Amino acid sequence: MTTTRGRGDVLREARRRDSQKKRAKVLATVDSMAANGQEITILAVARAAGLSNWLVYQPEIKAHIDKARKSQESTATREKSGGRSASSASLAVDLELARTEIRSLREERDKLKAVVRRNLGQQLQQADSGDLKARMDELLNANYQLEERLSAALKELNETQSKLEDTELDLAGARAAIAQMMRDRVALPTSPS
Repeated sequence: MTTTRGRGDVLREARRRDSQKKRAKVLATVDSMAANGQEITILAVARAAGLSNWLVYQPEIKAHIDKARKSQESTATREKSGGRSASSASLAVDLELARTEIRSLREERDKLKAVVRRNLGQQLQQADSGDLKARMDELLNANYQLEERLSAALKELNETQSKLEDTELDLAGARAAIAQMMRDRVALPTSPS
């Protein structure tokens, strides 16, 4: 004997599956954050998973997050005691080295820009004035031809607009004549057959 499921049963099953997927997503997000060394907080997990804070505060999930946080804290403590984390003096030296390298790279960039500018200037000065004059004549001739084509197109446009206006007048006259013919035809008495 088979039992038929009602709409309520189907909806409950869908909600249960959706809830399981969301819980699995949160747990996977916590594990991923722990593996990547990201700081694990309840809000960070909720944001990273793209889910509501309410779900993250559920006892089962909150316990998983707390466990991951404690594991992270104990790892950080071990690294500090083992000398694997950088001291503030070491970080300050690294920062100063990075600033020095950035200054050096900026100076090199500025020098290269100056060289490119000089080379472009030399190339422009070396350009033959005869070539420039020929190119300018070529461009002026092309411009003249385009102006002539524009003038011809404008003339054709004006002629077409004039023809269109004449056609519209003819059409209006024809419509008026047809309307008059129809009125005259309606006004004629009909002869008995």
